[in-house]
Amino acid sequence: MSDLKYLRGFGSEFSSEDPRCPGALPHGQNSPKKCPYGLYAEQLSGSAFTAPRSQNRRSWLYRIRPSVGHKPFEKFEESILTHDWSEQEPDPNQMRWNPFDLPLPYENVDFVESLKTLCGAGEPKTKHGLAIHVYACNKSMRNRALYNSDGDFLIVPQVGTLLITTEFGKLQVDPNEICIIQQGMRFAIDVTKPSRGYILEVFGRHFTLPDLGPIGANGLANPRDFLHPAAWYQVQDNQDYEIISKYQGKLFVCQQSHSPFDVVAWHGNYVPYKYDLAKFMVINSVSFDHCDPSIFTVLTCQSDTSGIAIADFVIFPPRWSVQEHTFRPPYYHRNCMSEFMGLIFGEYEAKKGGFQPGGATLHSIMTPHGPDKNCFDFASDEILKPCRIAEGTQAFMFESCLGLAVTKWGAETCEKLDPEYFKCWQGLKSNFTGPQ
Repeated sequence: MSDLKYLRGFGSEFSSEDPRCPGALPHGQNSPKKCPYGLYAEQLSGSAFTAPRSQNRRSWLYRIRPSVGHKPFEKFEESILTHDWSEQEPDPNQMRWNPFDLPLPYENVDFVESLKTLCGAGEPKTKHGLAIHVYACNKSMRNRALYNSDGDFLIVPQVGTLLITTEFGKLQVDPNEICIIQQGMRFAIDVTKPSRGYILEVFGRHFTLPDLGPIGANGLANPRDFLHPAAWYQVQDNQDYEIISKYQGKLFVCQQSHSPFDVVAWHGNYVPYKYDLAKFMVINSVSFDHCDPSIFTVLTCQSDTSGIAIADFVIFPPRWSVQEHTFRPPYYHRNCMSEFMGLIFGEYEAKKGGFQPGGATLHSIMTPHGPDKNCFDFASDEILKPCRIAEGTQAFMFESCLGLAVTKWGAETCEKLDPEYFKCWQGLKSNFTGPQ
């Protein structure tokens, strides 16, 4: 996309206008009696009007037509989205999914039609919880836009570049990048080849950068590396356009006769954004022991209890491993959090071979997990010297304090759940050398 332009920063106040219409932003006020170029002023609020200034999120859009100009919504049938967490009986077992299928050429499915829910918890009506979805599409969204009334989408492409048009402008998101489309923002996704990826949805809250504490002022994901689209508008009149709303876990569709991407200028701090995972500044131990995975947190969505996340987005990027007299891979673990992992490319160091790009694992609350037998044997006997690990690999984790329920599609319909997963730990034998 040759017309891509970005604004840098995280949580900043931005102003942008399409260069075709200089002076489109009103001066000195948000809602003048008549806007420049005959535009309409429309505010998009991502927080309550009375939220503290540090948490208040809103943007003003100056558009050719207000977004209210559409016909009534009706149910949209082509989706396997759900927030019904009672479809399946609870299952505490370790779960691993083989790579989810890419669509075949004749299937002709776009991003919206391909959305499928794997697991989740909570309720969008009460603005508390999350859902994890996957997508696999091979067709662009033509004359169709989606917005999410329930929460924010964090999209993780695994195969294929996403060309995303939003009301604020355009984003190109490649594998090893992520993008966040926040609640209420209309967007459409174009693809040039079969594409697949993961989505973390959080209800009624927004992602923030984690506090750094003793790390200091710099490190992890730096604010300057987050990119926001610059204003770009499209004029499409007298042409049928579908607007799809994700509302209380279901999809609804309405018709309008013009493009929703007609925002000529905007200003505010409520904006979609993207981030290149290769820019993450890794923090790690340089003496002994394996640090907790929280040091790899890119973005967090905090609960009302300080330090406890509804959702953390964590990555395991290429890095140096230098710890002395230490079992270097992840330690065996039982956790009061749910851990959902995906693999964008490469081989995850603790599960080489079995865990494949485009697949996933879920280790539920207090279900034990850790390195497989081969990884344990190798790490127990390896000669410790500084070495690069995870080279050519990018794994990630969605971690949550909530207990995640797997949907019927995730447990049965997709036919990707690996019944042999438990066997990777079965060979771990007793090495006890004490008195019997």
